[in-house]
Amino acid sequence: MKTFGRRALHAAVAGAAATVLIAGCSGQSLEGGGGDSSSGEGQITLKVNFFGDMGQEMLKERFEKANPNIKIALNSAEFNAHHEDLQKKLVAGSGAPDVAAVDEGFMVQFKNQADKFVNLLDQGLGSAESRYLPWKWKGSMSADGKQIGLGTDVGGLAMCYRTDLFKAAGLPTERDQVSALWPTWDAFIETGKKYTDASKKKFIDSGTNLFNPVLAQQPVGFYSEQEQLQMEGGPKVAFDVSMKAIDAGISANLVSFQPGWNQGFTGDKFAVLACPAWMLGHIQQTAPGTKGKWDIAAIPGGGGNWGGSWWTVPAQTKNAEAAAKFVDFATQPEQQIEVFKTVGNLPSQPALYKDPAVLDFKHEFMSNAPTGQIFAKTAESLQPQYLGKKNGKTRESVERVITQVQEGKLKTSEAWPKAVEEAEKVASS
Repeated sequence: MKTFGRRALHAAVAGAAATVLIAGCSGQSLEGGGGDSSSGEGQITLKVNFFGDMGQEMLKERFEKANPNIKIALNSAEFNAHHEDLQKKLVAGSGAPDVAAVDEGFMVQFKNQADKFVNLLDQGLGSAESRYLPWKWKGSMSADGKQIGLGTDVGGLAMCYRTDLFKAAGLPTERDQVSALWPTWDAFIETGKKYTDASKKKFIDSGTNLFNPVLAQQPVGFYSEQEQLQMEGGPKVAFDVSMKAIDAGISANLVSFQPGWNQGFTGDKFAVLACPAWMLGHIQQTAPGTKGKWDIAAIPGGGGNWGGSWWTVPAQTKNAEAAAKFVDFATQPEQQIEVFKTVGNLPSQPALYKDPAVLDFKHEFMSNAPTGQIFAKTAESLQPQYLGKKNGKTRESVERVITQVQEGKLKTSEAWPKAVEEAEKVASS
């Protein structure tokens, strides 16, 4: 999951939802692991840190039932805080959990520190490669051939929209008709103006949640494979779309994964948002009273991936075998299908896209949208970007500039030079 951006959107949809999600969600304060996590004779407690909704409660229940000598202590945090905390504890050499989720936007950063993670190939998990999309497997493998994670989900993109709010504004509500409204992002913004004029409400949640999916659709993101910052390519295209939307007055200007954003779901503050698969879980969890009022349409421009995650085992753990056992269990097809059906996160294992349990699944919360068909189609054609070592922090720095614009602290005409300046600070740090 996220992204937002991620995944995601969240997030990306979803998320791949939850809070991706693209990407995260609030939770209890982060606790460490890496020490002696046993609790009584023959009993082990694994500390599992994550963000968003990764189906963790279901995984905990199933794993503990299958492994009565191992207990799972779940610990959630906001998306960025989760990754920052993991990095600090890896550098400190203590306090890391036994198992940690890592989002796509931070994976390059962490796999370049492969010595700080358990090589899952040494735990006998190399056979898992055959289950994965090739790029997903390679995405968590270090340059020297160490596999630091097993993939959970991918963040194929769509758009989630409120059918009741669309109807009240005089817009079509059937998903095919809605998809036809916005073949391009310019058409999407024009649709937003029509909605805002008719309803006197805002159309989208946030400028950052346009920036991330548009960026995900570009051939190249923040960094080249030589780790060179390249803001004038994909980032400029995505930034311009977000500024157009803010200038058009269609954004509720909410900050993603903060309390105000969550309240926007329940208070009808916006009618549509970019939706990596993991975002479905966040919507369902945040606004249960909107069940049956959401549906899913195509995303302008088509394609793109926002979010998607891996389970990793920091090397500080004293229970590497048990932690790897949890990672293996959590990513088995049976569990991945159940996570998809529970929270919407789309597996990164292509054989499951043809499994009737996924392909025929209709999401009741989302007006019985055929989410299996919608997201499986996007996942099979994904051409993921290279995400550099500093991608996560660079994205954060640009998002902060967009937030300053939304808060009225910065004019849109001044925003791009500021975004470039902030990104260059990260790149040169």
